Amino acid sequence: MSHLIETEESLIIETPERVPLSFALASIGNRFLAVTIDHTIQFFAIFTIGYAIYALTGVGRAVYTIGEVPSDVPKWGVAILVILLSLVFSGYFIFFEWFWSGQTPGKRLMKLRVIRDDGRPITLWESFARNLLRVFDAIPGFVIPIYSVGLIAVFVSRRDQRVGDLFAGTVVIRERSDEAPTFEETFSSGRMADPAFKRVFEPRPFEADLSVIEASQMEVVEMFLRRRFDLSERQRLWMAWRVALPIMFKIRPRYQKDNFSYEAFLEELFHRWSARSRFLD
Repeated sequence: MSHLIETEESLIIETPERVPLSFALASIGNRFLAVTIDHTIQFFAIFTIGYAIYALTGVGRAVYTIGEVPSDVPKWGVAILVILLSLVFSGYFIFFEWFWSGQTPGKRLMKLRVIRDDGRPITLWESFARNLLRVFDAIPGFVIPIYSVGLIAVFVSRRDQRVGDLFAGTVVIRERSDEAPTFEETFSSGRMADPAFKRVFEPRPFEADLSVIEASQMEVVEMFLRRRFDLSERQRLWMAWRVALPIMFKIRPRYQKDNFSYEAFLEELFHRWSARSRFLD
């Protein structure tokens, strides 16, 4: 069975329930604006760190050209400066994409997200791998990235992937909130029988530490399970993915991929959480 059905502007992934789940691929314009925001934040952080180091070492009274390290900066100051600037330059995208489940400040503002090409959330490895080649994608620029190589790769790739995405097996999607109900619409209050504990799928066991999950996240899971039958099949699959994504990113569950389903995962998670809560009480 082919898991990926691709069109020019969308990535369609066939779920284990054999229902296609469509993701809108991010446009070059939106990605350019997002990375511009991110690099602006980077350069501001680099300037702030450099100014702080110069101030702490007692230099900076003279005028220096951009990129020049004053000769009177002590070696320990230069070492700290190089380490901090390297962390900001290379670790900015890795940290945010891993910590925010595929988003950086720029991507969050532009409503973009990096996911694996099978629809699952990226791990630290995918974030590290795709950004390891960012310097290559940014050629010929370094201080000011031009992304000529990245643009060529995006135009050539059928899934709008730059070299880092091709290496890591990731894609950048646009979150289309207009095609799915909002959380307020889905979880609005109303009197109805509580089907949150109703089993629709066979139990799908997984291994994870549930103690790191916040009660507020499980409230969202419970409300989804309670109201899911008010949604169309497409909306229910989409909302199950949206609800499960941050939780999976947080607990890193180990599970069988051949029979995986986001909705079944939420069912199993809720039953195990409820049993655990009763035990702790």
